[in-house]
Amino acid sequence: MRIAPIALAWQHLDMAPTALTLSLEPEADALLSRDPLALLIGMVLDQQVPLEKAFRGPYDLQQRLAVASLDAAAIAEMDGAELVALFVRPPALHRYPAAMAGRVQDMCRMVVAAHDGRADHVWRNAVDGADLLARVKALPGFGDQKARIFVALLGKQLGVDVPGWREAAGPYGEEDSRRSVADITDRESLAEVRAYKQQVKAAAKLETADPAPKPVRNAAKRPKT
Repeated sequence: MRIAPIALAWQHLDMAPTALTLSLEPEADALLSRDPLALLIGMVLDQQVPLEKAFRGPYDLQQRLAVASLDAAAIAEMDGAELVALFVRPPALHRYPAAMAGRVQDMCRMVVAAHDGRADHVWRNAVDGADLLARVKALPGFGDQKARIFVALLGKQLGVDVPGWREAAGPYGEEDSRRSVADITDRESLAEVRAYKQQVKAAAKLETADPAPKPVRNAAKRPKT
């Protein structure tokens, strides 16, 4: 596997790279902060596992690949079984490691095919919020909700200030919200986001619950008259 050169991943922005705090582990967060591909991989993995584990995944993958930096073309060209083996190796990188290995590889293939192998080109060349959202949604592993959350993360924490990004992000773009990974900057905000998600799940359960018990029919026969 070839090793990609290490460079300042956010050099196209008129600001210093933000120190993300998503995995709550310094080395993993440092990788997310400097490597756009690592951040995309973390977003893909962020489902059905604790958020911290998802965003530690790119660092663990880098260590298992034994490379200086993650490279979309190298991952795209890997033998699929080899990549699955890296994801499955204990401790597994995800609750569903084989499926996620395939999803990550598909995403890397899209980055190569549509963005010259540069993960930051997904948002670097966006002209406005709608275009940015469309670019992110085109990536395997990014449904509508996850794409809007990622747009919010780019806008709130990484200085991707294209016109209309808040509108494209929907409610996740609101200032001072605690809805998603876009709003996590430390342990306290992580706890607040987690509490919000629990409230949403609880409300959803109430909405789907049967509002009233069905009446029990009287099994006794009516008397003859």
